[in-house]
Amino acid sequence: KASGSQGCAPCKAAMSSEQPATVVPAAEAPKPAAEEAKPQQHQQQKGQRQPKQPKQPKQPKQPKQAKPAVEKKEKASEDDIDPTAYLENRTKQLKDLQEAGKLNPWPHKWEVTVSLPEFITKYGHLQNAESSPDVVSVAGRIMSKRSAGSSLVFMDLHGESVKIQVLANKHAYPSAEDFSTVMGVLRRGDVIGARGSPSRSKTGELSIVPTEVKLLSPCLHMLPKAHFGLTDQEIRYRQRYLDFITNQENRKNFFLRSKIIKYVRNYLDTRGFLEVETPILNTIPGGATAKPFVTFHNELKMNMYMRIAPELYLKELVVGGIDRVYELGRLFRNEGIDLTHNPEFTTCEFYMAYADYNDLIKMTEDMLSGMIKEVTGGYVVEYQGQKIDFTPPFKRISMVKGLEDALHVQLPRPLESEECRELLLKLCKEKDIKCPPPLTTARLLDKLVGEFVEPQCMQPTFLMDHPQLMSPLAKYHRSEPGLTERFELFVCCRELANAYTELNNPFKQRELFMDQVKAKAQGDDEQWVDETFLTALEHGLPPTGGWGLGIDRLAMFLANTANIKEVILFPTMKPMEQKAEEKKEGEVAKPATDAKPAEAKPSEAKSQ
Repeated sequence: KASGSQGCAPCKAAMSSEQPATVVPAAEAPKPAAEEAKPQQHQQQKGQRQPKQPKQPKQPKQPKQAKPAVEKKEKASEDDIDPTAYLENRTKQLKDLQEAGKLNPWPHKWEVTVSLPEFITKYGHLQNAESSPDVVSVAGRIMSKRSAGSSLVFMDLHGESVKIQVLANKHAYPSAEDFSTVMGVLRRGDVIGARGSPSRSKTGELSIVPTEVKLLSPCLHMLPKAHFGLTDQEIRYRQRYLDFITNQENRKNFFLRSKIIKYVRNYLDTRGFLEVETPILNTIPGGATAKPFVTFHNELKMNMYMRIAPELYLKELVVGGIDRVYELGRLFRNEGIDLTHNPEFTTCEFYMAYADYNDLIKMTEDMLSGMIKEVTGGYVVEYQGQKIDFTPPFKRISMVKGLEDALHVQLPRPLESEECRELLLKLCKEKDIKCPPPLTTARLLDKLVGEFVEPQCMQPTFLMDHPQLMSPLAKYHRSEPGLTERFELFVCCRELANAYTELNNPFKQRELFMDQVKAKAQGDDEQWVDETFLTALEHGLPPTGGWGLGIDRLAMFLANTANIKEVILFPTMKPMEQKAEEKKEGEVAKPATDAKPAEAKPSEAKSQ
């Protein structure tokens, strides 16, 4: 590896390895000092003369022996400097050079003729110690910088998830002074441009030997040490840019997420669906049972709510004659934060006229199995040590029957009766299942199903035929009184999709909305009646199937992560100022990632 810096011609030096074996003498000087200090210290402790001259008088102390250690301290790596001092030193250095007219740290433009991935593709054929006559211009971020004397500098240049080497040789540079100035100012983390010839070093590193290197944007802060990277999760989520700079592998989750969204969009587009956008600010938070975020409209002088679901708007479009419609976008719910919940999340909802939930089951199996195969190459994926098989058809469990089988009971009919509610309450007490008030039949059912039925859904499973009292927007079951034609898809015991045959009877819909208002009177303040939607139903909604998919949850499965923050670029976090204030006041405040989520609601929107 040292061949590139020991008497070779400049061109040969330019194609040497990244790090010569020889080290700068100043870095080696402290080592003999440490070795010499040991016998000296031994002499002082024992009070003896030097071993080689036992008959001569005791030699006096020689404090100058410590001098090399001081030199080592002065030449300490910048990685050991305090981050605040590093920022101050770097700022002063750049300011001085800028004022002297020697450097513009933030130029307007750098012409890139080839990207780093293209560079690797085009010049990857070069053999060891081979160069190309081409002259190209590249750009990227320095992630490693090391020197071999004053004439040779090696830099790892990263960009677009790949890297090449910049092999800067003073003898290949037009001006030795410019070379020294530029190389002296460059630091790890800086964004630079390099113009020169492609080559491959003797040790096989694909490189560019530049005749010009230009600082495009300096990194004023000290990056985490390359060996350890950035491991603090709080910093990773709060400073995603720093996470991506130092942990480039973490970018892959978001490329995967993009593939998921593209696949869903393409699947629906090719089947005649129209993508639309519906309002995020609503006068009534309809379409789901969830606590909304509230804001105030100054001009209208009224409260408005960030949408918790786009469902009602999309069904109004079906009434208007758009038979196949969908929306991919953000929803907002003012509820808890945990490993699987974030207050804002991405969903896809579609509505298809003249379809029912049986059609939607087939579409769900077809879409997800096809997506898994395209993204991973097969139907089986691994999630947290479990093999999950998306080969259709998926398993099916009827919700009420599944709960009765699990608890070995027969629930009284109708399910809306007080007798049924009392039995469910008794079962919760016997099984030590906590359910916050109001203790409605729907909430009790939802808690028990979550404890005893959902754990059976490790492999992709349709949990089907929900009770009507849990599904006010779903149409009644054709053969099972009191139930609806609804399903939820569970994978690894977590809900991934939700769909049903839509209720299109305006009179029945109003009746169910009124039942929800009664629940609101019992303390459930997340129930609303949307008169605009009811009026739309009175104009005639065709038989329709409605479907929703949680994009974040699906991305978690395919990325094999148990934390939703790993697939959301900028997750919601508690402000640092608030955390500092809580600590100052002596409060024991859990971080946002440990906060308990709001209780699951029995009539959530299609997309979770």
